[in-house]
Amino acid sequence: MYQAIVFLPLLGCLIAGFFGRIIGPRPSEIVTTAFLFASMVLSWIAFVRVGFGHVDERILLMTWVQSGDLKADWALRIDTLTAVMLVVVTTVSALVHLYSIGYMEEDPHRPRFFAYLSLFTFAMLALVTADNLAQMYFGWEGVGLASYLLIGFW
Repeated sequence: MYQAIVFLPLLGCLIAGFFGRIIGPRPSEIVTTAFLFASMVLSWIAFVRVGFGHVDERILLMTWVQSGDLKADWALRIDTLTAVMLVVVTTVSALVHLYSIGYMEEDPHRPRFFAYLSLFTFAMLALVTADNLAQMYFGWEGVGLASYLLIGFW
C-alpha cells in the first residue's frame, strides 16, 4: 500500500509523458488525476492506520550501497509525521490536478503539464518518505527539477 502511495504519481507521470501524444490530452488528464486520487485515498487509509494504530513501518525497496559494514538502503519510512505529510501532499496535489483540468483546457500541451505535475508530486512524496539523507536529497532535487519544469512550462 505504501509503495502505491509514492509510485502511482510516478506511473501517471510516465504514462502522460511518454504516451500523451498517443492517448491524447483528455486521457492524460484522467489518468494522472485518477492515480493522484487513488494515492490520496491510500494516504488517508495509511494516516488512520499509522496515526491511530501507532504503527511505524520501514519498507525496504532495495539495497542501494553495501561495502563492508556500510549499508545504505532505499526504503520508505512511514511514521506519524510522514502519514500526516502524505495526506497533505496527496490531497492538495489531487485538488490541484482536478483544478488544472479546467484551467488548462485550452492548452495544447496538457499531457506534458500533467506529467510535470505528477513528477512534482512523486518527488515531494519521495522527500517526505525518505529513510536517509541521500534519499531526502534526491527528493529535494526532484522537487527542484519539477518546479523548474512547471515554472518554465509557458
